Amino acid sequence: MPMYEYQCGACGLVFEARQKFSDAPLTECASCGGSVKKLISQTGFALKGDGWFQQGYSESKAPPACPSAGSSGCSGCPKASNE
Repeated sequence: MPMYEYQCGACGLVFEARQKFSDAPLTECASCGGSVKKLISQTGFALKGDGWFQQGYSESKAPPACPSAGSSGCSGCPKASNE
């Protein structure tokens, strides 16, 4: 379940609440009873390290040309099996 941050408009308290996606947002501060609003906070998801982009997608790599491109067919060509 995701964790959401809320801030009370009356007392300024910032607190977290673990809620389901289907749960309605909180409307009342547990401390003072004032109205609260949901905050936009940083997620826990981050891409670090070399990653897939540098390993496979950072350079333009064209597939090898079919050696018999000019002939009627190529039994070893992956395109031949898909047609």
